[in-house]
Amino acid sequence: MKNSLERAMQDTYPSKWKTLTAYLCKMKGGHCTSIPKISLSSILITAMGSFAGLGLVAALADHYGLPLLLPSFGASAALLYAACHLPMAQPRNVLGGHVISAFIGVLVYRLFGYAWWVIPLGVTLAIIVMTLTYTLHPPGGATAFLAIYTHQDFSFILSPVGLGIICLLVIALLVNNISSERKYPDYWY
Repeated sequence: MKNSLERAMQDTYPSKWKTLTAYLCKMKGGHCTSIPKISLSSILITAMGSFAGLGLVAALADHYGLPLLLPSFGASAALLYAACHLPMAQPRNVLGGHVISAFIGVLVYRLFGYAWWVIPLGVTLAIIVMTLTYTLHPPGGATAFLAIYTHQDFSFILSPVGLGIICLLVIALLVNNISSERKYPDYWY
């Protein structure tokens, strides 16, 4: 029964059927055959960096009364301390992504106020600008969200965002270079 239905669809709509089949086949994915082994020292360095970096950011968040600062910076910490070799974990992307996103978020909020559609607009614009400037850093989207959701002004860009990111980056520089297995950064700009 299934074969006859498929044949009927293919006979009736041949090009659309092939297009749909090709599109759906992309979603199958593949098998990851090269999951690298992680050493105990690497795990300890990741833990040390994450704890120190997020400890500083938690103090900043507490000082500014912005507990929602922690999710986006926590995601940055995962990249900086556990996947520091990725392009999205390089200083240009981390600093640029957060600062650009904070600016876009504040700007969009100041122009349009707060409404449900302002958040997706701000995050979308932040993603576009990060992509165009080669500073894509996914946690930056949450920074744009935070700027709008918490009704921030332009001082938000320098502190707590800029200051928090500098703290995370300094810890990343110090901690990731302790091990001979790591080198951070791969590049600055």
